[in-house]
Amino acid sequence: MIVDLIRERSWPQLYEHLVSFRFKAPLTFEKERELLDALHSFRGNIPGIVELTAGINVTEETGNIHGYTLGLRVTFEDREALRLYGPHPQHQRFVQMLDGILDNVVVVDYPVQG
Repeated sequence: MIVDLIRERSWPQLYEHLVSFRFKAPLTFEKERELLDALHSFRGNIPGIVELTAGINVTEETGNIHGYTLGLRVTFEDREALRLYGPHPQHQRFVQMLDGILDNVVVVDYPVQG
């Protein structure tokens, strides 16, 4: 227990940010590419991002898709970087790109254990 507390205070804790997107209608290939390019552009432009992956859902578990066709995973260097990501202008531009086409989004944020 005490070792965990010391570790938490000594080194920044990485945070994962997982997002699944469900759209009102199927996206064209061009729109998928536009959204993916915008997501990939976060890396190197939004401070605190350690790693980022994004892609189209290709799962064979078709009963578990529930319409979510685009996924994003971002690893942040610490909780503060995760907090600053939401209001960042580049992230907000992406949010605006979703206006009118997004049906639902699921977000999961958690500290990386290890």
